[in-house]
Amino acid sequence: METPETATEQFETYRPLLLGLAYRLLGSMWDAEDVVQDAYLRWAGTHRTDIREPRAFLITVVSRLALDQLRSARVTREAYTGPWLPEPVATGALGPLDTAELRDTVAYATVHLMERLSPPERAVFVLREAFDLPYDEIARILDTTPANCRQMHHRAGRHLAAGRDRFPLVEDDHAELLTRFLEAARSGDLAALTDVLTEDVVAWNDGGGKVRAALRPIEGRERVIAFIAGLIARYPFGPSRIVGANGGPALALTVDGVEQIVTIAVRDGRVDGIYAVLNPDKLGHVGV
Repeated sequence: METPETATEQFETYRPLLLGLAYRLLGSMWDAEDVVQDAYLRWAGTHRTDIREPRAFLITVVSRLALDQLRSARVTREAYTGPWLPEPVATGALGPLDTAELRDTVAYATVHLMERLSPPERAVFVLREAFDLPYDEIARILDTTPANCRQMHHRAGRHLAAGRDRFPLVEDDHAELLTRFLEAARSGDLAALTDVLTEDVVAWNDGGGKVRAALRPIEGRERVIAFIAGLIARYPFGPSRIVGANGGPALALTVDGVEQIVTIAVRDGRVDGIYAVLNPDKLGHVGV
């Protein structure tokens, strides 16, 4: 006979996977933890004889709870002060990353791009790409048809393709590019910055109204370089280090005493997107 302790132990074996799923859907580990805790309560309150496949049951529950959360979160994010960026998360807290698809769908640039998708499109993309679920199972989770899921997956892939590098750098090369970018920025070397940035690079700063940050994305190499030059001229840069976040390298540093995490998107070997998260509420899961 199963005891409550046994049920809890069984759930805990799935917790890392469920947290990774919820984070991909929400872009927030705080919200993901809430969703997974709600899933545990439903798991604990369901007779085990009614659960034939625990993994499928829990993925279904977490997906549906996360979708409900995402729909309400989108309204809140529209009223957010400045650009809303996903919460960076230490790589080890994101569950299994043992396939290219699991790693790619948790990459910071990808999680940011997924904000472009509707909640159902995001769910289809994550469940299909990261967890390799068949369309009929995704359709059951979303209460729709397999044909509709195929269409949503196609639309999601099209929306995301334009913003992702088809040939992502290996981690060491990514870290080297990140370091080159920081060194060029810190030294004010405009020629080096020009060389390391794409012409249409975009920089986002998320202060959430808690700390000083740019309130709009900064678009184009000339404007990004001018923005960085302004930072260098006005504020002291503190120490920095490479940390693991979202399955890749990120910079943890301080500017004028304000802690932040900076990640980059890469296209054709250059920096195509810069994401600086300064909101202190979003730095608790990356070890700053």
